[in-house]
Order: sequence, then C-alpha cells, then structure tokens
Amino acid sequence: MSDANGKKIRLKIRRQDGPDQPSYWQTFELPYEPQLNVITCLQRIAELGRTADGQKTTPVAWDSNCLEEVCGACTMVINRRVRQACSALVDRLLAEADEIRLEPMSKFPVVRDLVVDRSRMFEALKRIKAWVPVDGYYDLPTPRLTQNEQEELYPLSRCMTCGCCLEACPQVNPKTNFIGAHAISLAVLFNSHPTGAAEKQARLYALMEKGGLMECGNAQNCVKVCPKEIPLTDSIAKAGRALTFASIKHWLDR
Repeated sequence: MSDANGKKIRLKIRRQDGPDQPSYWQTFELPYEPQLNVITCLQRIAELGRTADGQKTTPVAWDSNCLEEVCGACTMVINRRVRQACSALVDRLLAEADEIRLEPMSKFPVVRDLVVDRSRMFEALKRIKAWVPVDGYYDLPTPRLTQNEQEELYPLSRCMTCGCCLEACPQVNPKTNFIGAHAISLAVLFNSHPTGAAEKQARLYALMEKGGLMECGNAQNCVKVCPKEIPLTDSIAKAGRALTFASIKHWLDR
C-alpha cells in the first residue's frame, strides 16, 4: 500500500448510494506515485476495492470523458474548491493538505457518489436558445467576423457547461431559480453572432424573466472559479446594458 519510502495518498470521499439516500464518508489510501491526477486515483480505488481500514466496498462513481479539461464532465469539489478532477494534480493537492477531499457539487441533485444531475444547466441553455439557427448546412455562406470580433467572442465560446460557476454562486440555491452566469454569457455570445442575432430579442426576454439577470447578486465568484477564464462578469455587464435598451425600446413601442 505504500512506496519504498512509505508515502501514501490519502483520499476522503463523500459517497451516496442513490438520489434519496443519506451521504457518508469513506477514506482510502493508495501507494504514492508521482504525476497522478484525481481521476487516476479514482481508478486505483476501483481496482483496490477496499477502504483504508480494509473494509470491502464498491467502486466510487464519477463522471469523466475527455480527460483534457474540455468536456467539463468530471467537475467535483476537491479540497473544498470546485474544479475538474482530470486537471487536479495529486502532487499539488498534497502540497496544500495532508489528504485529498472529494465531494459532489452541492448545487445539483446527486445521482450517485460524485455523479450529479446537471439538467438545470442544460435547461438554461434551451431557455436562452444557445445555438445559431440555420435551415441547413449544405453550401451555406458563413457570415464574416472581423479579427477584433473573433478575439472578443472566442473566450465566451470556450464554455464547457461544467457547473463551476453555479457551484460557486450564492444566488444558486433552493430559494431561487437563477439561470446562472454560463447562460448569460452564452446569450451574449450568440446575440453577437451575425446569424445568431436573429434570436436576440427572444434571448433578452428570457433573461428578463424570473430567474434571469436581475437575480444576479454580482458576487463575482463565477469568474474566480471558471476553469476557462471566461470573462463572465463582463458578459453579465453587457447583458445588463442590452436588457436596459431592450426594456426602453419595448416600453416605447407599446
């Protein structure tokens, strides 16, 4: 269970056997290896099949896909900070604490162990029509963007719907229906696209509804935890200005 120097990796994991089941903690110990990430540790735990005190147990359930911090599937709370498990390096985590603590995100329903149901995020994308509407793709001319427009919009396009911004946001709680910074930022992205702007008013009206932009408390936690360093607060400010103009126009057109 340990390397030649007796060094171990100790992981404490919050587990839950099902959506309506109580949560509990289990501790695991693995032999130390350099340059591991959290996903590799979870794979080692599945192979090991027992806890640190020798009790047999089931493999820990978690989500993952790309293993390159591109898909956002493996998002979880690691040492009380929301982030992706694939890019969470064990050596760095152990330099900060004696053990690695893994928990599922708290703002989403738990399916099992570290797996959560992020339907809330995807429903928000439907709500703000987070796509470019086209009739077809065959021989379709592509609108041209200037270099400055491309450089401004590219950071917004990097959103991978990982859930970090919602997990860190105090406005996302059982008492609110806040749509989230990710949806606001993507609304700005698609409203700035020459073809996507066809649904501009619908997106703005969606952000005016209950749970929309007005419920943002401007805590700015979202931009601090975003793994892609998306300027979410800038997007929120732009969306706020756009909503103001849209509200005035709507009032004048009545």
